[in-house]
This record gives sequence, structure tokens and C-alpha cells, in this order.
Amino acid sequence: MQRSLRKYAWLFLLPTLIAFVIAFLVPFVMGVGLSFTEFTTVTDAKFVGISNYIKAFAANSDFLNAFRFTAKFTVVSVLSVNLLAFILALLLTKGLRGTNFFRTAFFMPNLIGGIVLGYIWQLIINGILAARGVDLTYSAQYGFWGLVVLMNWQMIGYMMIIYVAGLQNIPHELHEVAAIDGASGWQTLKNITLPLVMPSVTICTFLTLSNSFKMFDQNYALTAGAPGKQTQMMALDIYNTFYGSIGQEGVGQAKAVVFFILVALLALLQMRLTRRKEADV
Repeated sequence: MQRSLRKYAWLFLLPTLIAFVIAFLVPFVMGVGLSFTEFTTVTDAKFVGISNYIKAFAANSDFLNAFRFTAKFTVVSVLSVNLLAFILALLLTKGLRGTNFFRTAFFMPNLIGGIVLGYIWQLIINGILAARGVDLTYSAQYGFWGLVVLMNWQMIGYMMIIYVAGLQNIPHELHEVAAIDGASGWQTLKNITLPLVMPSVTICTFLTLSNSFKMFDQNYALTAGAPGKQTQMMALDIYNTFYGSIGQEGVGQAKAVVFFILVALLALLQMRLTRRKEADV
């Protein structure tokens, strides 16, 4: 029976493999090739070497500024989302009354599309700032913290559900033994809860890191990069480069390739670091 399953396993994998090749691998390879060309359509591509990459990394380029802004935003978002989500998960695994209602309420924002969220929070934040006679485009700091608030409001509930699942998998006997031994709440959290919930930390950190770096629709709807492209994240910069002016398609494609490699490397590094903590447990 096992031999038969191994013999025909490739038949079950074939549809997924075909879809992966057609929908991802072929476009990705074509995109890498186009990043070394100057083109307006795929059929008129002209090879220009690495000039597109040189233009992308030119001194004081929008791409480098977008990278700095995105990196800053990602660090703040990853820390704040995971910290608040973990605290909420701890509270909602204490058997408090109305726990199911609060889990649902916190998760609901994740079901709303990014463009819709961006415009909703634009109205809310601009309404608050109107009392001071300014709006989100007045200062890059307003746009930055507006994006952080939006990201937290959307992602905390989703991450909370994952942390709740991880916390519920910890045997109650371990907490009981720790209490009998006189361990404080902090000691129990540090030496039992956190080590055993590390698989959830790995997943949540990966999701928040990748989603923060790839953010586009919320950024486009909330600030569109204003003021003066100071709140423009990398995905939005690539979009503006590719579609903003004729003749920059190759530069936009080069930026997209760099962006993909950067996100992939950061995600792999994060996964390796957090999984090493799992192994230590």
C-alpha cells in the first residue's frame, strides 16, 4: 500500500506544481529578465544591462528613502502588533466572561480589505487632526503613526487567535507545578509560557514582518506617500515607478526584483532565528 502511494504521489502533486509554474515561476523568471531591459511592453524589450539597478539605487533616490521608511515602520509594527496581541491572548485565556465575544470582535478588522481600511482610518485620523487645523499630509510623522495604528488595528486580532491557540496547548499541569513551587507570575511567563509558545511567535513574527514590508493598499489609501513621498513605502514606490511615467518600467521591474529578494531574505532570517529558540526548548 505504501509503495503504491509513493508510486502515484506525483500525480496528486502535479496540478499544484503546474499552477505554481504557470502562476509564479514563469512570471518571476520573465520579471527578472525584464529588469535588465528597457521596455514599454514585453515585446519591445531592449537589453540595457544593470543600468536599471543603478538608477534604482542612485543617491537620494525615492527607493532608498522608501526602504528607510519601510524598515522603520516594520520594526515598530512587528513589535507593537505581537506584544499587544500576546497580551490580549493572555487575558482571553484566563476564562473571563465574554471571552468568545471579544475574540470575535478583535478578529473582525482582519476581514476588511486594506483599501477600505485605509480610507476609513484616513477619515478618522483627519477628523481628529482637524481640531489642530492639519491633516495626515501635514507631517510625515502623522502619516507614519497613522499607518502604525492602522496596521495594529487590522493585525492584532489575527495574531491574537494564533497566540491563543499556542497558549491553550500548554499543559495546565506545568502552571500548577510552578504555582506549588512558589514561582511568581513573571517567572512562570518567562520560563514556561514564552518558551512553549515559541512556535506561535515564529508564525506571528513571520506574518507581521512580511505583511509590514509588503504593505501597499493601506499605504496608498491612507497617505499615498504624502507629504512629498516621505511616507511612501517600498511597494508603493515600485508601483509609482512602474506606472508613473513612460520609460521607467525597467527601473520599476528592477526595484521589484530587489524587493522580492529583500523580503525573502528577511523572512528566512527571522524564521531561522525564532525556530532556533524553538529548538532550544
